[in-house]
Amino acid sequence: MGHILIEGRKLVYERSGAGFPTLFLNGSGSTMEKARPLWRAFTRVAEVAAHDYRGLGSSAAGELPTMAGFAADARCLADSFGWTSFDVVGVSFGGMVAQELAIAVGSRCRRLVLMCTSAGGSAGSSYPLHEMLDRPVDERRRRMPQLSDRRFSPEYLSGHQDLRALIEASIEDREPTRGERAQMEARRRHDVTDRLHLITAETLVMAGEFDGIAPPVNGRRISERIENSAYREYSGGHMFFVQDARAMVDVASFLVSGMEGLTS
Repeated sequence: MGHILIEGRKLVYERSGAGFPTLFLNGSGSTMEKARPLWRAFTRVAEVAAHDYRGLGSSAAGELPTMAGFAADARCLADSFGWTSFDVVGVSFGGMVAQELAIAVGSRCRRLVLMCTSAGGSAGSSYPLHEMLDRPVDERRRRMPQLSDRRFSPEYLSGHQDLRALIEASIEDREPTRGERAQMEARRRHDVTDRLHLITAETLVMAGEFDGIAPPVNGRRISERIENSAYREYSGGHMFFVQDARAMVDVASFLVSGMEGLTS
């Protein structure tokens, strides 16, 4: 684990693996520790750097950022490594940051993976999770399963107690942190629809068929606006990458070989 200083503010990261440099960007409220099983999987084919967003995990909060501010932090991290070119994998909120980053760095971003995310504006926004921040924990535990996967009705979960327990355990009964609120505010304002055409990276857009947070139509609209892109849909919800074994294979293949590595 290491850190860099951005205007005196500590940004903590981990870096592992061998291969082409790749930035991994977490989802809402996540940290590199929570997401380790996911980003570490890519270290088999790439040199991966993951970090804690400002105000989350071990990174200092600093000023409340915009989505462009989160992207600027990621760019500073790549700069600190001396990466003149790199790939980016963004999951959910991280996919929003990744879009801003790819627009900002232009041709420095070689390949871009956007998982279960949205562009905002006329291309479609993800579910307004900021509205859930201060709702009672019982309500969040009742509503979040079907947002994560539209199939996860109470009747369905009654027959899958292990899955129900996993989802409920992920919803903590506590006050949101300042960093979590900052993320939600940036997420609420996210809109890159009119700038997606500026992304020059070879791009893989991925969505889950039953995702109630970032529905598949949002992924298709992103892909339609990025010239050199492919769209793939998987069996699952917002966490399709752990529900459909094809997803992780496709990401790894794309990072190694680009579009040529994707199955039809």
